[in-house]
Amino acid sequence: MKKLLLNVVAAVLTVFGLTGIAAMSPAAYADGGSYYCAPTGQWVATIADCTEMGESNINNNNLMQTVKTIINVIIGIVGFIAVVMIILGGISFITSQGDSAKVTKAKNTILYGVVGLIVAILAFAIVNFVLSSVFSAGA
Repeated sequence: MKKLLLNVVAAVLTVFGLTGIAAMSPAAYADGGSYYCAPTGQWVATIADCTEMGESNINNNNLMQTVKTIINVIIGIVGFIAVVMIILGGISFITSQGDSAKVTKAKNTILYGVVGLIVAILAFAIVNFVLSSVFSAGA
């Protein structure tokens, strides 16, 4: 039990460490841009750079974009946790040594992980569909 707990703690620390690294270096800011020019789909350094390109529409849906990003990140984390549960269930299944109680527990863990992954994928699709409908209706 201690070994399993240590493995889970190590996996969680690894995930949070990698998440921190990814959060510090998003690809959108790799070129130094800080404003999103919606019509051109480019990141620019200042609002004036977007208007100089003949585009006067800086992304007016900042709140909706932020909400969409937050929801997608949460759903992504849920999906990642579901995949980790599937992996842990597989490891538990392999190491059950034929004990029927452990095999049943491992199968249930895998089943619930798969259900969680399906729910996360469907939630991602539904949220993106609804928000893209809202964006297109507002434009």
